[in-house]
Amino acid sequence: MKILSWLLVILGICGLIGVRVVENKMFYDPFLEYFHESNKNISLPAFEWGKLIGGHLFRFILNLLFSCLIIQGLFKNKQWTLQGALMMIIVFAIAFPIYLFCIQNKFEIGYLFSFYMRRFVIQPLIILLIVPMFYYRKQMESR
Repeated sequence: MKILSWLLVILGICGLIGVRVVENKMFYDPFLEYFHESNKNISLPAFEWGKLIGGHLFRFILNLLFSCLIIQGLFKNKQWTLQGALMMIIVFAIAFPIYLFCIQNKFEIGYLFSFYMRRFVIQPLIILLIVPMFYYRKQMESR
C-alpha cells in the first residue's frame, strides 16, 4: 500500500511539472510572453476573452487533479483531500476574477500585483500551504 501512495505523489508531481512544461502548447495564454519579458513598457497582446478564460479554467482543473493526487498519496485521507480541493477552489475563485479585472484595466492596478495574481491563477501555489498544514494536523492528531 505504501508503494501506491508514493506512486500517487510521484504521479501528481510529474503531472504538475508536465502542465508547466507544455503550457506554451496546451493552453491559450497570450500573457505568457508579456510577463516573461519583464518589460512594463511593451503593449498588451491581443487576446480573446473566451479562450483565455477557458484556457485558465482547464489549466486550473488539471492542477487541481494533480494536487489532489499528491494530498491523497501523502495523507491517505479522502476528507482531507476534499478539504484541500475546496481550499484550492476558494483561492482560485478569489484570485481569478481579480486577475481578469487586472487584464480588463490593462494592468493599471500594478504590474507586480497583476503578475502575482496571475501566479495564483496558473500555478498551484496553495499546495505549498496545504501540505504543511495537513502534516501539522496529522502530527497534532497523533498526539
